Amino acid sequence: MIQCTPASEPVDSALQAEDIRRQIHQLVERHYALTHTGKLFSAGHSSVPVSGRVFDATDVKHAVDAALEFWLTAGHFNDEFQAKLAQRVGARYALTVNSGSSANLVAFSALTSPLLRERILQPGSEVITAATGFPTTVNPSMLWGMTPVFIDIDIPTYNVTPEVVEAAITPQTRAIMVAHTLGNPFDAARIAEIARRHNLFLIEDCCDALGATLNGRHVGTFGDIGTLSFYPAHHITMGEGGAAFTSHPGLRRAMETFRDWGRDCYCDPGKDNTCNRRFGWQLGDLPHGYDHKYTYGHLGFNLKITDMQAAVGLAQLSHLDDFIAARRRNFDSLRQGLRGLEDLFILPEATVNSEPSWFGFLLTVRESAPFSRDEIVRHLNDRKIGTRLLFGGNLTRQPYMHNRHYRIHGKLTNSDRVVNQTFWIGVYPGLEAAELDYVIGTIGDFCRARLATNRTHRP
Repeated sequence: MIQCTPASEPVDSALQAEDIRRQIHQLVERHYALTHTGKLFSAGHSSVPVSGRVFDATDVKHAVDAALEFWLTAGHFNDEFQAKLAQRVGARYALTVNSGSSANLVAFSALTSPLLRERILQPGSEVITAATGFPTTVNPSMLWGMTPVFIDIDIPTYNVTPEVVEAAITPQTRAIMVAHTLGNPFDAARIAEIARRHNLFLIEDCCDALGATLNGRHVGTFGDIGTLSFYPAHHITMGEGGAAFTSHPGLRRAMETFRDWGRDCYCDPGKDNTCNRRFGWQLGDLPHGYDHKYTYGHLGFNLKITDMQAAVGLAQLSHLDDFIAARRRNFDSLRQGLRGLEDLFILPEATVNSEPSWFGFLLTVRESAPFSRDEIVRHLNDRKIGTRLLFGGNLTRQPYMHNRHYRIHGKLTNSDRVVNQTFWIGVYPGLEAAELDYVIGTIGDFCRARLATNRTHRP
């Protein structure tokens, strides 16, 4: 029970509140130990998910601290998180938003800002992107009336290549927006150089790749803007949440405006008159002195997070290096354990000169295998081993793409291969050696049984 000092004693209220907070922290630690630790894995009975939240009592205490302050919108926790996140990824600015998809929306919307003047993207402009991936890497460009240009990917990196990107460029091309697939960087250095030569914007979707580097440099910093997701499946989490980061002041200003209702005002929540001219502007067709807090320079949204989310994200950020190391160890364990099955599966490979921050372990069933992707996925699911497809596969084959305007450059051979033959399994830090051994053993047993059956029934 929390013990409070009797009110009759002359104790400063701030000291008393701090004493209560310390007692709450102790209770949080006890509660965490009782409810979130000591769970043992039982092969065939426990599930092996592809992803999940990984946290300790420190994360919960951060959330409790924010709840006790009860500053419900973005506040000092968010300010600190944005600053530390920008430093971690090597960018000047980071802006939190309420999801990775919103990060992509804010990032692309910035390219339509009047602040860009002659570089502003107009409806009908072409945007090069991968056919294989997650819809919200592509959707913002369509929302703004642009034309997606879908290109194929490479296997076994599952990323676009610089050669295909450059070949897809036309006089109508104005931007490139591509994701680093499952934490494996695409060759952002060469693609950024292509973008510079052709005066194109480059947005790097890093939602699955926080901590990944190419040539020793964090992904998302080669192009104009990078984006991140903090959904529970991702490298760190705050529940729902995301961020966009850049080193360009103009793009940062445009993204902030789109995130914050489209307003021209740039006061922080709870602040007034940061510009010292709140009633001294004349903008648009509004009268002189119209309140700057209610002046809108862009179409915009409200995509902010709460300070409680930021508090959790701040605590999670302190675990990031350990999380990344665990993901790499788990990836290496799976690759070592499954390397004897390379005649049945194409195993994933890192891009040259990269250090991936793996989100998952991709497997593509070879055409010669005596089983299909769907058969092994069902088998794993029956044994409580989670699997996922490579998101939307070939997005041009998704129902929502019917009757939409887009262009396909070249053939989407590997994208179609992914639709039919590819899946992935988890490497997230919550998985221990026993779970990985169970996954490796289950896949191996399935393959050996199918090979034996195939030999038995061979004419």
